[in-house]
Amino acid sequence: MNFKEIKVKEDSFQVATYAKMPIAVERGQGAWVWTSEGEKYLDLYGGHAVCATGHSHPRVVDAIKDQAEKVLFYSNLVYSDIRGRAAEKLVLVAPAELTQAFFCNSGTEANENAMRMARMATGRQKIVSFDGGFHGRTADSISATFLGQYRKIGEPNVPFHVEAVFGDIESAEQLVDGDTAGVILEPIQSMAGVAEASPKYFAALREICDKTGAMLIFDEVQTGIGRTGNWFFAGSELAAGVVPDVVTLAKSLGSGVPVGACLVNERISSAIKINDLGTTFGGGMIAMAAVLATLEAIEQDDMMQNARAVDLRLRNALSSMPGIVRIRGKGCLLGIEFVTACKPYYEALLADHVITGTSSDPSVLRLLPPLCVDAEAAAIALVKAVSEMSAN
Repeated sequence: MNFKEIKVKEDSFQVATYAKMPIAVERGQGAWVWTSEGEKYLDLYGGHAVCATGHSHPRVVDAIKDQAEKVLFYSNLVYSDIRGRAAEKLVLVAPAELTQAFFCNSGTEANENAMRMARMATGRQKIVSFDGGFHGRTADSISATFLGQYRKIGEPNVPFHVEAVFGDIESAEQLVDGDTAGVILEPIQSMAGVAEASPKYFAALREICDKTGAMLIFDEVQTGIGRTGNWFFAGSELAAGVVPDVVTLAKSLGSGVPVGACLVNERISSAIKINDLGTTFGGGMIAMAAVLATLEAIEQDDMMQNARAVDLRLRNALSSMPGIVRIRGKGCLLGIEFVTACKPYYEALLADHVITGTSSDPSVLRLLPPLCVDAEAAAIALVKAVSEMSAN
């Protein structure tokens, strides 16, 4: 079908979700996608930071095919070799304090279960989250989301959620107390315009949680699995080495196969008994094959090193250009802050066959490319668009 036919069919039979780009993606390879009309686009957005290993990485595709020929699915009622190997690999690349994994199907599920585990481990109810944070669209996760109108969309909200100011340690000190079960935050707030906090801030949060007995939860749905140039924000220099009690993951974890996870320490895992948590599809064999292959591909193809190279190349190419205030973020989670609204740049790039993303900050253009993206190709495309916009 051509684009017009595809658009009519999807608009007719699918409930509305996002405002879509005027393209239909048919296939992809690496950091490139091809449309129904045969046009080639450089993908600097990765389908919301999902395609970490690039589109249809051969290792991931082969792993899924191989597993599909053995058994598509069985639930957690049985043991599984591929589930055990995926969990082992994920724990091995994580900070040493995080010793077990819980698999689910998405980031919002991971965050729901992280908050539930924090309540189980502490016997408390209150959850502290932050302005600008996004944690998902289901009950507890949308109640913890103090970004835009999401909480209103999710009404009636789950009680015991309170809002602190991101990056302001005094705000957290006033709210995190002996009634607090958990503190959940995105270490880099992607949807808020790639908002950042200093390493000292994370160290102070860890100290507050230790003092009050609250569980610290890093929502690494976007920052995790190599995107910042580290396996995780947790435990890295970006967080002053701080390791939370729970790290939540999704998006990049399965290279496009729906999967989420919580990595937990022993304080959390020791509080969880059989039947406290459950998921029919979480830990399914196809998803686990994708997780293991994703982690192996990132490692063997040196994609975290490439993410750091992309960061450096784009900062060098763009930072001093007219109209740009600064480059936010780290690795392959970057925000270009413009003096004016970013939407015209977004549109110009799309017209040049380059896919990027906007954010809740109208001045910030988001870049969430596959970790295998060619740094020079990305720099050339972005510099061209910014130069042309500046000349007009």
